[in-house]
Amino acid sequence: MYKKTFVYFLPDGEISDGSRPANRAVPSRHTESVSGTLSLSPAAATRMTRSDWGDWLPRAVEAADPDTVAVWYLGCNGFILKGSEGTTVAIDPYLGTGDPPRTVRMIPVPFDPEDVAEMDAVFATHEHTDHTHGPSQAPILENTGASFYAPDDSLSVAFDDEAWLDEYDVDEAQFHEVAAGDTVEVGEFTISVELSHDPDSTHPVSYVFEHESGTFFHGGDTKPHDDFEELGERYDIDLGVLAFGAIGNIDDKQTGEPVRTRWYSTENEAVKSASDLQFDRFLPSHWDMWKGLTADPKTLHHHARSYDYPKSLEIVEIGDRVDL
Repeated sequence: MYKKTFVYFLPDGEISDGSRPANRAVPSRHTESVSGTLSLSPAAATRMTRSDWGDWLPRAVEAADPDTVAVWYLGCNGFILKGSEGTTVAIDPYLGTGDPPRTVRMIPVPFDPEDVAEMDAVFATHEHTDHTHGPSQAPILENTGASFYAPDDSLSVAFDDEAWLDEYDVDEAQFHEVAAGDTVEVGEFTISVELSHDPDSTHPVSYVFEHESGTFFHGGDTKPHDDFEELGERYDIDLGVLAFGAIGNIDDKQTGEPVRTRWYSTENEAVKSASDLQFDRFLPSHWDMWKGLTADPKTLHHHARSYDYPKSLEIVEIGDRVDL
């Protein structure tokens, strides 16, 4: 349960979206943001990841024997889920450092992907660098034989932009394209692929992980959408994740000039989505990641307290574990 804390926060404003972390160009209907997208430089995109923490987190996941579903927050928008029968999946694990000085990672790199010895599947929500990233994800597939589920443009990043099949010992049969409306079975989890409203991405998706002990929702970098009310009625979501962050200044890729940038939902938008989706517990993510866009998730309490949903806020830090 969240402990009430009173803090000062800035009000929302009508500010340009600026730029987004992306491996691929934003479609033409978003040309106003193309100049600011965060595609990494070639050197940054292929840079090997190095953990600040050693291998304790992968070993903790392996050793865990949850009664329900254990959920570890990896920072940014990454998570690992492990079910009571041992099925282990990851969503959007990103272990890169960004592309300093423009985009600077503000949290530790929690593990090296080469240290992951047990993984059944990796899921990507969309094609942006901090969600589909070869140096973070391909070694996991290589070491464990895990399947990779992602929308079409994430697979284009893997196959075309980053050449995972050439650079890593992975097989094309490990890769599976998904789109909203699909259902996937991985061990003890049934995963429904649903919409994600992320205008800076091309074909983003969200995932609903259903388990006999409860339901986990991961929205990628979604912002509110009218259809979330219907999803909230359809699923009984015990724990839901939504990206949330500040509006701040990020240098434009072409001009180098700072641009007021909103990559993630504001406080009001995040709570609106959590309410429409009828989360029992709302776990905000992504607020910790990029210099200039970090935020205080405790402020969400003030925005959420007049709503029936979410019933509680689950405030965690990188490396923390919660259970369904």
